[in-house]
Amino acid sequence: MNGELIRALEQLEEERGISKSVLLEAVESALVSAYKKNFGGTGQNVRVEVDPRTGEIRVFSVKTVVERVQDPATELSLEEMRKEDPTAEVGDVVEEEITPKEFGRIAAQAAKQVVVQRIREAEREMVKREFEEREKQVVTGQVQRVEKGNVYVDLGHRGHRVEGVLSKTEQIPRESYRQGERIKVYVTEVRDAPRGPQIHVSRAHPGLVRALFEQEVPEIREGIVVIQNVAREPGARTKIAVYSRDRNVDPVGACVGPKGSRVQAVVDELRGEKVDIVPWSPDPAQFVASALQPAKVVRVEIDEETKTARVIVPDNQLSLAIGREGQNARLAAKLTGWRIDIKSETQVREQEAAKLFVDLTPEELAQFTSPQDGEANPAERAEGPSEPAAQG
Repeated sequence: MNGELIRALEQLEEERGISKSVLLEAVESALVSAYKKNFGGTGQNVRVEVDPRTGEIRVFSVKTVVERVQDPATELSLEEMRKEDPTAEVGDVVEEEITPKEFGRIAAQAAKQVVVQRIREAEREMVKREFEEREKQVVTGQVQRVEKGNVYVDLGHRGHRVEGVLSKTEQIPRESYRQGERIKVYVTEVRDAPRGPQIHVSRAHPGLVRALFEQEVPEIREGIVVIQNVAREPGARTKIAVYSRDRNVDPVGACVGPKGSRVQAVVDELRGEKVDIVPWSPDPAQFVASALQPAKVVRVEIDEETKTARVIVPDNQLSLAIGREGQNARLAAKLTGWRIDIKSETQVREQEAAKLFVDLTPEELAQFTSPQDGEANPAERAEGPSEPAAQG
């Protein structure tokens, strides 16, 4: 067994990167517990030594030299010790080998348990590190089961099953999941749990859309096209703002792809969610106008102080600009970071006319409502002057 133990530890060090010395310390600690459990040495100070070359196991009793012994299991008297060693002093530590002949079988079992446990711990740590590095990335997994509204997804890791949790709040509304189905998910967080790392994933996170475009669009991966921001209402609509670092590359066209193939691949993965790709601009007015696509905009008035954009649109574009239940305007505001107030041209004219009368003084207002000097009254203007009376 001894040689086999060392070979097993060396193999673990080579294949899994677990230090042999760390494993030996863990084995020695486990063997101390095994000795005390099986040989009644619970009150003893015991040390176990495993030879790192041969694997030979030796057990030692550890005692301290004292003037007067109170605990024979852990202490030796100075008087007795000096019979063997005249130089002994109080406080000296003395070790005596007490390895039982039948300890080998028990030691082998204890060592095996330690090795298995350390392998599990190493695998868990490896999974944790790998998925921490994959946070904010898309991974593909297979739906295992749906339990209490949560979907459990096997993310797979070097032949081992690694479970991701897709909680109800991170699912796309009204999206259903079938056992065995393969889906793409966005890694949001890796948490420690008693049974190993717990990988939390999402289908509703805006980062999923960003990562899917990174997969589909080479210009994004190469850093030529940049996704400036993403605003999303999962299952309904997403708006992404993009710009290009190369004047010769159209950022919107790059994301749409030949015959719409790239954006369609993203839409298909999101199961029909609408995606608007708009050009980002450092000019707030221009950016807000673009963000309200597909609606056409007449002009945008920016109020830097209140961070508000007043948007005027043609009458026939008002409902399109606002969107169903305000969705288009809401997403545009989220995408741009501006409060957006949308008005039709008619509404603006009416507001300006009303404001004109509000700003008039009573005297000015009277000029619009009273006859001017020398003018006929309204009845006269409508009916004309009276005919003179007929002469008899």
